[in-house]
Amino acid sequence: MRILSRPVSMSRKDKSKTDPPGCWWELFILASAMLMGMTTWFSATAIVPQLENVWDISSTRAAWLTIAVQAGFIVGALGSVILTIADRVLPRYLVFYGASGAAFVNVLLLIAPNFTSVLLLRFITGVFLAAVYPPAMKAMATWFRVRRGTALGIMIGALTLGSASPYLINGLGGLDWRVVIVATSILTLLGGCLAGFVAKDGPYPFPKANFDPRMALRVFRHRGVRYACLGYFGHMWELYAMWAWFSVFILDTLNIHGVSNAGSLSSLITFVVIGVGALGCLIGGVIGDRKGREESTIISMGLSGVCALSIGFMQEVSLPLVIIIALIWGVWIVADSAQFSAAVTEVAPQEYVGTALTMQLAVGFILTIPTIWLIPVVENAFGWKYAFTILAVGPLLGILAMRGLMNLESSEKIKPGSIKGD
Repeated sequence: MRILSRPVSMSRKDKSKTDPPGCWWELFILASAMLMGMTTWFSATAIVPQLENVWDISSTRAAWLTIAVQAGFIVGALGSVILTIADRVLPRYLVFYGASGAAFVNVLLLIAPNFTSVLLLRFITGVFLAAVYPPAMKAMATWFRVRRGTALGIMIGALTLGSASPYLINGLGGLDWRVVIVATSILTLLGGCLAGFVAKDGPYPFPKANFDPRMALRVFRHRGVRYACLGYFGHMWELYAMWAWFSVFILDTLNIHGVSNAGSLSSLITFVVIGVGALGCLIGGVIGDRKGREESTIISMGLSGVCALSIGFMQEVSLPLVIIIALIWGVWIVADSAQFSAAVTEVAPQEYVGTALTMQLAVGFILTIPTIWLIPVVENAFGWKYAFTILAVGPLLGILAMRGLMNLESSEKIKPGSIKGD
């Protein structure tokens, strides 16, 4: 075994210290930056019904509006990993650069001549957003050690609200699709400025890394990092497919039950269902800090998996029951997200935490593409009763991975901040 860095100075089991003064204010700034910076993620997906005639978008093409962003994020994240950019540039400056680029490219949708150009712009938006999400998480971690899980939960909650906000803007009614695009671009730019010029670096900076492309794979050889990543991959198999397709599902459900003004109402319900995940992130963070990352993620994935299996079968039975299940699903489907990241920041080599986080996110987002594509395929073939059931595979595998991490830690065979192969 080769030790590449000293163990972190405080394990997540040590509660004897407190986080520094001002940490919660800085968390508020960074979470606000995350909330605003991520609004461009679903800016086009939220206005698909209005774009059907503008760019001739069918239900199959609509999936590619989200897939293009996912693919761009993956390319941007992998580029950051290979070049170790996330560990060589101050994270809050990366957030500013990424948010500024995403805002500019998003607003270009106003003059996009055809659907192909729209997909290209969405792809580039995803590339820039890869410089927003992981660096913001790393910047926050420089302020927290004791309550890191809770703080990361709040950050993911902000991301969740940011991702849901285009549905709120669209659901207000009477807004032209161009207003949604402009509003989300402005919010993203403001978020970047907030991170770059208002936020400050915390008292627990991560060591600065040297350029080493080999670390992209070597961090994954660490068994603790690997289990945390495998759990995250199961989580991601489910999350973005639900976020991308719930609005279509609930619109169909409202129409089945003869609800008037189903279009605007479906957007508002989608905003609430996705946005309530912010509460779930806070709950998951508190459980993670008090009971452990593994317990928090296992509870979350168990509950979200049950919702994925059941909600489609309730579509024609009861609209209120569908909404109740959807709200429960919205809370728990994302409650575990921050805990996977928190685990990585605690066990990965400290000078390569940014690389480890970005690698985790990149592979996780790769796994979102097949499920985003599969949902409409299964729905067209078998209906909504079975479309969401395929998502339950992810939580099941994720639970198995986190139980593996629990067993590994109880055996005390790994130490934070080391690279250890099998």
